Amino acid sequence: MNALSDKIIENSIFRFLVWLEKYGEISCDHQTFFAFPLGKKAKALYYKKPLLGTAAVAPFIFCEAFLPNARRLFRKRDRFPIADAHYAMGFAFLFRATGLRDYIEKSKHFLDVLDRTRSPGFARYCWGYPFDWVTRNGTIPAGTPLITTTPYVFEAFLQVHRIDGNPKWLQILRSIADHAAEDIKDSEAGPEASTCSYTPYDTGGVINASAYRSSMLTSASLLFQEDRYMSIAKKNLRFVLQHQQADGSWPYAVDGVRDFVDHFHTCFVLKALAKIERDTGSPECRIAIEKGIDYYVKNLIDSNGLPKPFSKAPRLTMYRHELYDYAECMNLCTLLKGKFASLERIVSVVAGDVLDRWQKPDGSFRSRKLLFGWDNVPMHRWAQSQMFRSLCFLLNRLKQDSTPEQGQS
Repeated sequence: MNALSDKIIENSIFRFLVWLEKYGEISCDHQTFFAFPLGKKAKALYYKKPLLGTAAVAPFIFCEAFLPNARRLFRKRDRFPIADAHYAMGFAFLFRATGLRDYIEKSKHFLDVLDRTRSPGFARYCWGYPFDWVTRNGTIPAGTPLITTTPYVFEAFLQVHRIDGNPKWLQILRSIADHAAEDIKDSEAGPEASTCSYTPYDTGGVINASAYRSSMLTSASLLFQEDRYMSIAKKNLRFVLQHQQADGSWPYAVDGVRDFVDHFHTCFVLKALAKIERDTGSPECRIAIEKGIDYYVKNLIDSNGLPKPFSKAPRLTMYRHELYDYAECMNLCTLLKGKFASLERIVSVVAGDVLDRWQKPDGSFRSRKLLFGWDNVPMHRWAQSQMFRSLCFLLNRLKQDSTPEQGQS
């Protein structure tokens, strides 16, 4: 990371903040084409009758690949809790890196927003998407809590609580942990192992979901000295470890259908294991991380040192590179700083490419490198907020922060 100048990173972040102030905190999304009524019907048909459904989704895939700006015609802009959480974390890192009070106040602004926008109808704090999400297993209604969103909010509240000690944040953290422990369900998956549900209503099987929950409940157990959180976390961790393949990879899910291996979901799993290993010293996690990083470097980084979207793709893809992959690659490399020489080289190349090719003159970032041209539509969830957070995290490490946060991801 030494080749990266903190001044260059700071300048990039400042340019982004100028854009964010002008653009606002709501945006289109990666799922916008399939979040309005006709798009939802087309996607549902695709899952039920693939041949007929392919024809139905084709116009939207075409727009996604060749007319990305058409998103604004399909649905109004939304606010995304996962993006608000990333912005809260990014500003907290900026405060630690610079000491400027404006940044921690901005972080608390996003926490206040998250406090107001939690999932309705649940006694405990939790968050999901603001749109109906059509999946292979049915439609998940807007506002349904997701175990892939809520842990990011937990980390955001935890980071800020460690800075200002506000007891309100601690109460919310306890509520989030109780939601993850009680509302998210477990299904047995072998000796001392369980897979957790993605929402409060399904049976699980998604690897990164169990990794998220295990990492969050491990952190919550240490924070609140609560053994029941750790008991659940260990069973979910066992599920994740048992399903690491011989080559070091993880499939997306163990349902026999979604066995693809992609970049950012692999990063999600490795980040979760890295945090658990850091917090508990687990030798099993350390071994899994070493195998996983070996696979990651060999199969999910291309010959130019840049993130590959897939090592095993589920379908034909209409893009070459993804901003989300860049952001999560940088997060993973920064989190594991000093442990893998290969990651030190990768983060330098990836961050340099982000600043050279991906950041636009207005300060925002391109969303995808398409087969022809770029998708330049700024989307907070995909992945403006993640890139902002990764750059702030990197800046914090470049300034040699001596007290890394338990909530880093």
